[in-house]
Amino acid sequence: MEDLSSLSDNDLIIEARNGNDSAFTTLVYRHDRNVLSMVAHYVQSSDDAKDIYQEVFLRVYKGLNRFEFRSEFKTWLYRITTNVCLTHQAQYRKQHKVSISPDEDEEFPKLDLRSSEEHEPDNQLIKAETKGSIQKAVDSLAPKQKMAFMLKHMHNYKIKEIAKMMDCSEGTIKKYLFIATEKLRLKLKTI
Repeated sequence: MEDLSSLSDNDLIIEARNGNDSAFTTLVYRHDRNVLSMVAHYVQSSDDAKDIYQEVFLRVYKGLNRFEFRSEFKTWLYRITTNVCLTHQAQYRKQHKVSISPDEDEEFPKLDLRSSEEHEPDNQLIKAETKGSIQKAVDSLAPKQKMAFMLKHMHNYKIKEIAKMMDCSEGTIKKYLFIATEKLRLKLKTI
């Protein structure tokens, strides 16, 4: 088996289009951690994350012949990832009416009892509750606001890159970020 790891994304795409499945596999391995990280930050269920991850790479595989090399492959890939996440969120909200009140069966945030730095259970509980509150607040954002916020603050993308990924203007991304920040500020005032 030939070593394809030294090839650029564009060369791997060309190879994959010519029927080289190993080239596509190399392309997937090169980007799969970033895709999974994005997805995992967007949805809280590992099963949903796996489903979205598979859907993303299925769409990439099916659409590879339509990739036009006008942008970087990773920009195109993250645009697909963003779209699949937003579609998943819309379907989820349609199937499950999201309640603002806490669910009775809701799990408490997990404590990391192996932490060597903090031995005080009260501090661990406070940290876990704070983290849970922040995650709940982020999850309550509208899907596009959540995606923009996550890409900016959890993945450190620039506004220009996020606009390309989400296929909208930089001004729209700034608006999503502003609204998301204001909503989070209000929800997290008491923390």
